[in-house]
Amino acid sequence: MKSPRIRFTHIAGLVLLSLLTITAGGWGVLALIFSGSSSDMVRSILAAAFAGVSLAALIALGSRRWRWQAVAGYFALFTVLLVWWLSIEPSNERDWQMDVAVLPYATIEGDLITVHNIRNFDYRSETDYTPAYYDKHFDLRELEAVDMVASYWMGPAIAHIFLSFAFTGGGNLAISIETRKEKGEDYSSIKGFFRQYELIYVVADERDVIRLRTNYRHDPPEDVYIYRISGSIENGRRLFLEYMRKINALKTQPEFYNTLTTNCTTSIWLNTRVNPTHPPFSWKILASGYVPELLYEYGRLDAGDLSFSELQQKSHINARAQPADDTADFSRRIREEFRNDAPATH
Repeated sequence: MKSPRIRFTHIAGLVLLSLLTITAGGWGVLALIFSGSSSDMVRSILAAAFAGVSLAALIALGSRRWRWQAVAGYFALFTVLLVWWLSIEPSNERDWQMDVAVLPYATIEGDLITVHNIRNFDYRSETDYTPAYYDKHFDLRELEAVDMVASYWMGPAIAHIFLSFAFTGGGNLAISIETRKEKGEDYSSIKGFFRQYELIYVVADERDVIRLRTNYRHDPPEDVYIYRISGSIENGRRLFLEYMRKINALKTQPEFYNTLTTNCTTSIWLNTRVNPTHPPFSWKILASGYVPELLYEYGRLDAGDLSFSELQQKSHINARAQPADDTADFSRRIREEFRNDAPATH
């Protein structure tokens, strides 16, 4: 008769194998649905077949006679599926949506940086616009501040976070890390786990990437906040250079977006690691809507003696952005309520 310890170990092992089988089965079905054949029918058949095999393997775990053969066969099949999935490669050659069709890149000559293909669309509505791009020279020595932009559309826990770099003389360059979608493709958080979107750094005029969210997105509307980051200006310069290296790398070697590991906030955090005092990782980076509060807690926002709720209220820019619209001093007008203009960086 088996001892209680052996029985417990046996049962725990079966439970673990069952959980692994269920997890592998669920992941495999979704991978085949989202990343499989271009034919809907073929994807459905393959996903259903893998679901059936997963269920059979799960049932076989209850049979002493077939248990280990089933486990070996199932995970051999799963390994084949995983090798196929890992072989899917990102590409820059697709039929892209107009707003992400043109990749930015930078020419770096010491402190002098020329940014090419800065997006500056003329919007009539969210989907009706005239594409336009320009190139601009930046002197890294003239970087004077870094701002964080947070845009909310579905409650306090979810926000799109991006940075804007301010240079002497009113030059602001916004960089938003997003999914690069093909024509007719919508965003799905679930699809974002399955190599369905390439990653793009949208380098844009603030009258484009901020005004789009404050003035032209209405379904649902977005609430946009701008926070001044505090810290050493040298940190900001290193971060800007890291962004430039990244956009150049993506032009030659595309990467996949991932809902969890390579999204707007985790990518920012990964880029900040060029600085020795980068913020530590936190669950609030995954729940992106709480990133401003996280930075406030670490003293990384230029808040003075304001509470976070007071700072948040002052940082809300929709009411200032809407009348500013496409004016030449848009960037200045949306910042009129900032506590001060002291230089600050990430």
